[in-house]
Amino acid sequence: MPQHKSASKRMRQDRVIRDRNAAVRSQMRTAIKKVRQAAKKEEAQKSLLSAVSIIDKTVSKGVIHKNTADRYKSRLTKLVNSLPSKQKAGAA
Repeated sequence: MPQHKSASKRMRQDRVIRDRNAAVRSQMRTAIKKVRQAAKKEEAQKSLLSAVSIIDKTVSKGVIHKNTADRYKSRLTKLVNSLPSKQKAGAA
């Protein structure tokens, strides 16, 4: 237990910050999972736009490092680009 008034306040602040960081990180991970689980390329591209935005917000809040976010975005983009695109029936 904290011995000083400032230490007990810091403990309260840390608890609030930890909960907020956990919520932001959870939201980011859910967005990443949506991209990975998308069945169609068009669906994956829409999910990717949303996920990139959420990943950038996570960086701005200081929850993850910028390079980590760039790595997530790069891997997701590569995954979406590797998905087969829908071909037109009349194309030769």
